[in-house]
Amino acid sequence: MAEAIRRTSEAQSIAERIEALDWKSVGESLSQRGYAVTAQVLSSAECARLVALYKDASRFRSEIIMERYRFGIGDYKYFGHPLPEIVTSLRTHAYPHLANVANQWAEVLGEKSPRFPAEHDAFLKICHKAGQTKPTPLLLHYNAGGYNCLHQDIYGDVSFPLQMVFLLGQQGRDWEGGEFLLVEQQPRAQSKAEVVRADQGQAIIFTTRYRPVRGTRGYYRVNMRHGVSRVHRGTRYTLGIIFHDAK
Repeated sequence: MAEAIRRTSEAQSIAERIEALDWKSVGESLSQRGYAVTAQVLSSAECARLVALYKDASRFRSEIIMERYRFGIGDYKYFGHPLPEIVTSLRTHAYPHLANVANQWAEVLGEKSPRFPAEHDAFLKICHKAGQTKPTPLLLHYNAGGYNCLHQDIYGDVSFPLQMVFLLGQQGRDWEGGEFLLVEQQPRAQSKAEVVRADQGQAIIFTTRYRPVRGTRGYYRVNMRHGVSRVHRGTRYTLGIIFHDAK
């Protein structure tokens, strides 16, 4: 069955697979919980090819050793230009669907800033005009004992409110622990944490900074941060897709 899924998946282009996702459910889940888990997008072979890139220093513009900055324990690498074709395709074809959600959020929150453009290339031009020209898609790597502190991925004045992470291995087989964490900072209340589970090749789509919540006086922002719990065994690789570029 796994081989059949792999063949079916790779027979379709990334654009076709992204288009086939249930974006209505994704939007509802993002608004209600701040995250959504998609159906499988990447085949196991595609995941393996992405993991294999980690050893090729020529594909990356920088490497971050997390302990040096007290970000956690592990490391990650930002892709340089040109991005791998599969990464560009994921970024390009998921963006329009998520821009719809982002614009809906901006509307209910009464934000006066311009709407997010319909195409990712147009949004990148806004980033570049603001001096944010460095690509932000990245591969993240944790061995046993590794973890990632709660944070938000903001790289300048221009940011997109949603991002994606793809699991490139399978929890329980390739590693134990290493759960994706989201923490919601509720106004005048204790913070709420949630563990989000996904399988190899699936994407977790989540808010970069906040989500709108309806209150008695209209909508307000609820701040959210994300991280990764400690890996107890094995090696965990993921692909992060961030839609804004960095300074």
